[in-house]
Amino acid sequence: MKEIDAKGLACPKPVVLAKKAITSNREVLVIVDNQTAASNLTKLGNKMGAEVSVVEESETEFRVMFKKSKSSDSENEGTNSKNNGAKIYLIPTDTMGDGERELGQILIKGFISTIKELDPLPKRIIFLNSGVKLAVKKDVISYLKELEDKGVEILLCGTCIDYYGLQEEVEVGEISNMFEIADNLNREQVVRI
Repeated sequence: MKEIDAKGLACPKPVVLAKKAITSNREVLVIVDNQTAASNLTKLGNKMGAEVSVVEESETEFRVMFKKSKSSDSENEGTNSKNNGAKIYLIPTDTMGDGERELGQILIKGFISTIKELDPLPKRIIFLNSGVKLAVKKDVISYLKELEDKGVEILLCGTCIDYYGLQEEVEVGEISNMFEIADNLNREQVVRI
C-alpha cells in the first residue's frame, strides 16, 4: 500500500499526488488536514472507479483510503476517452465582456438563460473566480438547475467559493477543485465566456 502525507499542501496538490499513486497502486492512503481536501479526494476516487473510505481522525486529520479493483482500470479508460463533441463553457467572471459592469451582468444572465436552447448542450459549465457568484444568484440558480436537469454538469471552483465566503449559499452545481478543472480544460474543447 502506498501512503501519502499531504497535510499542509494546497489544492490541487493532494489530488495530483493521489491520482499519480492510484494509477500505479491498488491501495493508496492519503492523509490530509481538512474536509475540503478529503471531499476532493473522494470525488477523484469515484471518478477513477476506486472504492473510497474516509476516516476523520480529528479536525485536522482525515485519512482517505483508495482501493482499486482490477476492472476499474479498463472501465475508466473507456469513460475518460469518451467525447460526444459537446463543449465546456468556462465562466471566470460574473459579467460578460469588458464594458460597463451593469451591462456585463445583464449579458451574462441572458447568456446563461439561453444555454438551455442550444443543440447540443454543453457537456459542462465551469465557474471560477468571481464567476462562482453567478451560481448563488437567485435569478440565475433556476437556469442552472434547469441545465443540470438536462444533464449539463455544473462545476464550481472550491477555492473561489471559499474566498468569497459562499459555502452556505451554494444550491446548484458541484464544488470542484483545480485539478478537476485543469483536467477538464485539458481534455475537452473549451469556450471561455
